[in-house]
Amino acid sequence: MKTAIIGLPMVGKTSLFTILTGVHLESRIGQTAVRAGVSKVPDPRLEELAKLFDPPKVTYATVEYLDVPAISRETLRDPGYLASLRVVDAFAHVLRLFSDESVPHEHGAVDPIRDLENVDVELVLSDLVVVEKRMERLDKDRKKIKNPEFDREFELLERCKAVLESNKPLREMELSPDDEKRIRGFQFLSQKPMLYVLNLGEEDAARLHEREQEYQTRLIGRARTGVTAVCGKIEAELAQLSADEAQDYLTSYGLKEPGLNRLISATYLLLGLMSFLTAGDTEVRAWTVPLESTAPKAAGAIHSDFEKKFIRAEVVNWKNLVDLKGYPGVREKGLLRLEGKEYIVKDGDVLVIRHG
Repeated sequence: MKTAIIGLPMVGKTSLFTILTGVHLESRIGQTAVRAGVSKVPDPRLEELAKLFDPPKVTYATVEYLDVPAISRETLRDPGYLASLRVVDAFAHVLRLFSDESVPHEHGAVDPIRDLENVDVELVLSDLVVVEKRMERLDKDRKKIKNPEFDREFELLERCKAVLESNKPLREMELSPDDEKRIRGFQFLSQKPMLYVLNLGEEDAARLHEREQEYQTRLIGRARTGVTAVCGKIEAELAQLSADEAQDYLTSYGLKEPGLNRLISATYLLLGLMSFLTAGDTEVRAWTVPLESTAPKAAGAIHSDFEKKFIRAEVVNWKNLVDLKGYPGVREKGLLRLEGKEYIVKDGDVLVIRHG
């Protein structure tokens, strides 16, 4: 799953990408080139299971991030730039809240809501061009060939156009499963889920959760969006410290965990994903699946043959497995259940797949 880190110039998005992924600036050449990197999804459950089983391998779930140049009307005309945005599953839009006279803001003053709306408008205008071109082509095709599918697509695009012309992103548009499938191929930019990442100044670090809550309230009601807050300066300093030093540093600001951990987890949730786990003497691993996945679908994440030849899954909550010190303990207490094909896997389930 890919998430593009977007935003205006000088908001701190490239610094956050580097801290998240360890990929540095010299890797990018050219004005509209894109850098990719991978971040582990923080998961204390894996660490607890690893202590119990002591396997040689521990594998975390991951999110892939793309660092793209600043969004503008000019960059959105570049076919390569557009293509890199269309293939992602979500956007993380970095909003600048920090003040720094040595880092001038493109618009002269810091105003995150204005920046948010400016970027949304650019995405909306880009999608409107695509809709109008397709409607023009469809109109010609409908005059030549009578095809009910053309009519349905045209009506749907008319609805999309009305939403876009009212300056609203398509992520706020309600779509039936059929309509969603019908327009999926367009990969509309304003339809993608959006995580707003508040980049705070050091003076606001102690109020990080308060500032996050403030913007969640201000942006409430926006469909398929999320809000999280980080302090880029603190995160950059944390990246240089040992684990113990980093924890002391966080405590000095009244913080429990790095903001980047929450950013990665928020991305994971925004994409509608969760993790189930497998645990044994050879490997402890988190597997990524969509929310509401059935047991066979989860088995298919491990290996496609497991989905095709699925029989049953042994299921136990990870905490019970840790507390009772392994599979014999949970079996003895009757907490290891056998589940069939209709079982909906829950976040934190540990599965053992039985297959043909």
